[in-house]
Amino acid sequence: MKDIVAARVDALEGRLLALSHRIHAHPEVAWEEVNSSAWVAAELAGVGFSVQEGLCGLPTAFAATIGSGSLHLGICAEYDALPGLGHACGHNIIAASAVGAAAALAPVVDALGITLTVFGTPAEEGGGGKIELLEGGAFDGVHAAMLVHPGPLDVARAEPYAVSHSKIRYRGKASHAAAYPERGVNAADAFTVAQVAIGLLRQQLESGVRVHGVVTGGGEAPNAIPEVTEGRWYVRAGSLAELAVLEDKVRRCFEAGALSTGCELEIEAESKPYAEFSTDEVMLDLYVANATALGREFTSTGPDMRMNRASTDMGNVSQVLPAIHPYIGIGSLPAVNHQMEFAAACITAAADRAVIDAAKAMAHTCIDLAVDARIRERLVSLGAAWILPESTGLPLEMETADVR
Repeated sequence: MKDIVAARVDALEGRLLALSHRIHAHPEVAWEEVNSSAWVAAELAGVGFSVQEGLCGLPTAFAATIGSGSLHLGICAEYDALPGLGHACGHNIIAASAVGAAAALAPVVDALGITLTVFGTPAEEGGGGKIELLEGGAFDGVHAAMLVHPGPLDVARAEPYAVSHSKIRYRGKASHAAAYPERGVNAADAFTVAQVAIGLLRQQLESGVRVHGVVTGGGEAPNAIPEVTEGRWYVRAGSLAELAVLEDKVRRCFEAGALSTGCELEIEAESKPYAEFSTDEVMLDLYVANATALGREFTSTGPDMRMNRASTDMGNVSQVLPAIHPYIGIGSLPAVNHQMEFAAACITAAADRAVIDAAKAMAHTCIDLAVDARIRERLVSLGAAWILPESTGLPLEMETADVR
């Protein structure tokens, strides 16, 4: 059956690579993936999947399902791009490989006794689309899920940081910077103070945490004291519990900016926090064996394999049902994710091979999950026990503070 499925992936290669390149050529940022999601859904509909668009009220999310077996497997597709960088994280590869795996499995789902769903998941780059789908019930009844993400090298295990994404806004008062400076309240200064405070805070932070961001609006004219400044900030830690402690410290840095300048501070969560990843070891072993059989070689040490630390809302999925999130190499070094050079590498011959290999490895792993009676029974029995946590939220939710 694996040979049959692999041959079907090969037969679909032209369509899969065309899809990958098309998505790459038309990057759409989080929540705006109108064309990309439609293209992916159309490919699946064309091979017999029943497609539900606008899943959970999200216009660019969908579920494409085939089969009615007792074991329900999910493959997640991502297709959002990065602002200003296009597909510098290679989500075009993720989408095309998900379609490839699912399309190859479509003719054998009944023989395997599985239900197969491809989830079109928008806004992974900061919007938390999978969290919205989780809480909307999209993954209810799914026994296991997977996604393969491109990186410089093949790395089996996802070890992402938990992360919160926040919009920061300071409100001051404009005034002529030369004639009436004393009548202004400088919102740009507030951001400067906050960034200095964060820089000093890093001296007392553990080595495994990250705090970083950008100022997206710092004023309009040099002769006018900035009235409003805005930025986007990420806080990362090893787990959601550690993140909650860290966020309180970072919040105080932003409050310091407001206190020192007399500005008002607003902090708004862009999404609910992304969780750390809980890997299903049995599924991962199967994927590694299948990918190795295709000639993939995995890296477990060295700085070039650190893409596996990148945060992902697939971590939240892994907290609710068995999941894996391995990385597939596209031979991009020295270019790494979130560089323009990596975006260019995502439509090379090595990237195209990654699309095909990832599709085959995921399809073969689905076959293993279905035909091994013990694994199948474990996943089905676990499905009844997985309960969505009562809360996936953390501080840095919407708050307005007038700190003077």
